Formats: sequence, structure tokens, C-alpha cells
Amino acid sequence: MDIILITGMSGSGKSVALRALEDAGYYCVDNLPPELLIPFVKLEEQQKEQRLAIAIDVRSANSLHLLPEQMALLREMGKTVKLLFLDAASDTLQRRYSETRRKHPLSGGVNAQNDKDLMETIQFERELLADLRERAHVIETSLLRSAQLQTYIKTLVSAPLAQLTLVFESFGFKRGIPSDADYVFDIRMLPNPHYESQLRSLTGRDSPVQDYLRQSEEFVQMQLQIEGFLQRWIPAIERDHRSYVTVAIGCTGGQHRSVFMVEQLAQSFGMRWLTLKRHRELDAA
Repeated sequence: MDIILITGMSGSGKSVALRALEDAGYYCVDNLPPELLIPFVKLEEQQKEQRLAIAIDVRSANSLHLLPEQMALLREMGKTVKLLFLDAASDTLQRRYSETRRKHPLSGGVNAQNDKDLMETIQFERELLADLRERAHVIETSLLRSAQLQTYIKTLVSAPLAQLTLVFESFGFKRGIPSDADYVFDIRMLPNPHYESQLRSLTGRDSPVQDYLRQSEEFVQMQLQIEGFLQRWIPAIERDHRSYVTVAIGCTGGQHRSVFMVEQLAQSFGMRWLTLKRHRELDAA
């Protein structure tokens, strides 16, 4: 049985992720208290369900501390379990609540909150969920549309659950560093195709840009050094039973250098590990 547990910040897109998993063929349950996780899995096992997606969040605040132990017990029972944590910047969450006029689940039944009270509530939720975030694969949704998040979730779960998956993500520093990255490499010092008029409108997926960057000794050296670092430490991460590792590559705009570097790294590491590619700025276009 494959089990995906979804948790994270309220307003970060957990319901969208759950719908994506339902579309992918998972039997989905929302807001299951952690103390009912084992009995529920046993019940569904009797029903011959093989793929479960279960959302557990701060509405079960009093029993969230039980979740790590429950996950360990499930693995001892031979189940494959992955924990996904959806997150977003606090100001993004504040804006989403203000726009929808929904109350936060920790608001104590108060429908209308001022910005200060709401931000304090969001921060309190972060503190409650901090331990689970450390144990999970984090998905940052601040800059993702619902359709992007659904696509990303479906891509993640299509990977074999018992295998380490490397996620390579390009991004532009002008829109901030992805908070879900395990490793971040800055390649803004490399030659920039943006300043070549014939390349400016293209991306790192286009052959002329790739040919331009391949001619740069600095680009080649940077790629080799990033590969060397990851090849040294990924086996240790794999032995630590991690499910996902996200490697973010950043340039100024997330259009040329970082995109091609991600393409190169995914191809190189794909010969040994399962790799996924994300291009944050291009995918949002």
C-alpha cells in the first residue's frame, strides 16, 4: 500500500493537492485525526485500497505530535509512506485569507480578523507545524497557480514511492529564493544570454542559448562542480531514507542560465536516480 500524507499551512493549497491526488487515482480523505490513521489504513486495507492520500493539518493540533510515531508504525507494517508539506510565505497566506474572507482554523471562531491578529495566528501555526515541516518534502506554493500545483503533485506521485527522487528547479532571484529547496546554487556570475540581442527572447531550452552557454568555460566548470558536490552527498541522503531532494538553480530572471543548468543536471543525474524538472518562471508564464 502506498500512502501519501499531506499537511502544511492553512491556505497553502492542501485541498488543491488532494484533488490532484484524487485525479491520479488515490482514495482521499481530508482532516483525519492522527490517532485514527492506523485504524483507517487497516480498514482500507481490508477494502483492497492500494493508494491512499490523507490530509492532516492544524485542525488536529492536539494530536499532531502523534504523526511521526504513526508513520513509523505504518512503515513497520510494510507500507510506503511519504509526507508532503505545503507552505507559502506568511504575507501570501495573509492576502489569501483577506481576499476570500475565510476565517483561519486557529482564529477561535472569530470571522473578522485584523491584519495583525491574522499574521500572529499564521506565525503560531508555523510553530505548531515546525517539526512536521522538518520531516517532510516541502512544496512552496506562493508563486504557483492552482493548475501548476496540481501538475506538480501529479508529477511527484508518478515517481516510484520507494525511490529517492531528485527535483531540479530553476528560478529567478528577482522573485525570491524557493523556500522548499534543500540546496540552492547561485549562477548569476556566469555569462548572461540576456545581453545577446538574438538570444534575449529565447530560453535555456532553446538550442542557440544552449550552444552559447556550452562555449563558456565558466558554465562548464560550474556544472562540474555542482555535479561533484551532489554526487558526493546524495548517496548519504539516500541512506538517510529521504524521499525527495530539491536542488534549486538560480540566475537573475530564471529564463536562460538556470534553465539550461537544470536541464543538464537532470540529464546527468537521471542515469542513476529518478529526476524531475521544474522551471518556476517559465512554468508560470
